[in-house]
Amino acid sequence: MTKTPMPSATAPDTKIYDRRESRVRSYSRAMPRQFGKAQGPWLHDNEGGRYLDFLSGCSSLNYGHNHPVLKAALMDYIANDGVTHALDLHTDAKAAFLRTFEDVILEPRGLDYRAMFTGPTGTNAVEAAIKLARKVTGRELVVAFTNGFHGMTLGALACTGNAGKRGGAGVPLSHVSHEPFDGYYGSEVDTADLLEQRLSDPSSGLDAPAAFLVETVQGEGGLNAASPAWLRRIAALAKKHGALMIVDDIQAGCGRTGGFFSFENMGFTPDIVTLAKSLSGMGLPFALTLMRPDLDVWSPGEHNGTFRGNNHAFVTATAALREFWADPAFIDAVARRGGILERRLERMAERHGLTTRGRGMMRGINVGSGEVASQITSACFEEGLIIETSGAHDEIVKVLAPLTIEDAVLEAGLDILEEAVAAAIAPVERALPKIGVAA
Repeated sequence: MTKTPMPSATAPDTKIYDRRESRVRSYSRAMPRQFGKAQGPWLHDNEGGRYLDFLSGCSSLNYGHNHPVLKAALMDYIANDGVTHALDLHTDAKAAFLRTFEDVILEPRGLDYRAMFTGPTGTNAVEAAIKLARKVTGRELVVAFTNGFHGMTLGALACTGNAGKRGGAGVPLSHVSHEPFDGYYGSEVDTADLLEQRLSDPSSGLDAPAAFLVETVQGEGGLNAASPAWLRRIAALAKKHGALMIVDDIQAGCGRTGGFFSFENMGFTPDIVTLAKSLSGMGLPFALTLMRPDLDVWSPGEHNGTFRGNNHAFVTATAALREFWADPAFIDAVARRGGILERRLERMAERHGLTTRGRGMMRGINVGSGEVASQITSACFEEGLIIETSGAHDEIVKVLAPLTIEDAVLEAGLDILEEAVAAAIAPVERALPKIGVAA
């Protein structure tokens, strides 16, 4: 069993990328290697290097790269000339997915949702969700939350807090109010109370909302995890004021925070849920907007897209549901690995006076600044560990290891992270003034 990375020393020839690919590329700048093969938690470059992947396609690869069960299902489907593209026609692959999703995910959780197959990415699912909420309620305003991230198309981007992302829009981003997320003003201020006061005051300037759009754990915004009590308050406020509760589970769902949905066992049921990223199980584009049946007021073709419903993704998603989510042992294993990650990050944080963020297998450590976090991720890459940052100032080093990673490999990657944190934080600690020591 391979447990340790083996990074290569040689960067690739990037002339073709420099000549033809847009400057907008980002990950390749921080991780300058050319990858040609991937399996499980490992990425291999064209110089023979082996890298441990704690990025997992920003949580699009919760079951690792090229899981053999999912790969076999897809290869069999293609070999038998299964339908690839079908718009929204009925197909065997779609029927199998819907039945499996109903049997394995919805019915055991007591959920009743209609499934809307949107365009292939998460932002498409969010666009459909907010568009539906406006159609159902006849209102325009969406209440989103500070540090939220919901996508890069204009409607989803309007609901996103990050100034750098918003700045690329080129047009006003309107019809959204950004209210404080749980803990935004510290533990002493209940931001649900503040929102209730604003909604109840006819002179607050806050229009009646069509929807509240919230992540239970903010993936790009710093791994801020809302408490179940706060989320229940938000859901109750939505209902009281005639708005719909939309949970964006694009990054936090599909097991990343424990259950298949991030809101499980929290005492509320969203009106609409958005899913994408690891929904296909294998990194194939697949996004879904789930809605209460009574909210399904669309006219045929009123919201569509050429690539709504990827049959190859239906196949791998169905295989993933059967392979992982039909077996309670998988959920137990994810919880165990989440415990390992929590303990290791807490140990690092305690050693250096830092704090941790997140929930389940969606956790990180707050190192105080983007500069320090960048030093840490760069040092990790030099040792063969791929890992990224999160947060308003990129100050959170964020761990998104595959949910299926072997415990020993997870520990080995965390050893690399622990050493990198210590190396980056130690100079800062030495530079701090010594209290009570005469000059």
